[in-house]
Amino acid sequence: MQLLIFNLGKELFALDTCKIQSINEPMVITRVPKAPPYILGLINLRGNIISLMDINLLLGIPETGNLKENIIILELKDEVLGILVDCAAEIIETDDAPLSEIPDSQRTDYAEGVIKFENRNALLIDMEKLLEANYVGKG
Repeated sequence: MQLLIFNLGKELFALDTCKIQSINEPMVITRVPKAPPYILGLINLRGNIISLMDINLLLGIPETGNLKENIIILELKDEVLGILVDCAAEIIETDDAPLSEIPDSQRTDYAEGVIKFENRNALLIDMEKLLEANYVGKG
């Protein structure tokens, strides 16, 4: 399995690349009045209108004010959405990065484990579970 490592501030996270459609540079975001706080707005990607999610808010990470360098476009179930990240850093193979369990005190429904690579750690997240745990169906 291949994983995309991305930064949010000083924290590293990982996503399975099989869910990723593309990685893009920032683009114009159209704000949506009265949208839930986790929706940053809509983007137009090659003629497709896509919701852009606030991954910092979804993960409970304070916004650092860092320049957001990438939008990761994900296909989850039958929905395509984007997340705005500080930097999509690199793609790694899991063969080279064993998955460690998360301590019970830090365990969440969406965290699948910790990837250790190059003397660094990244939290492997399941975006579908993250959305379900936080916002889907909670008007």
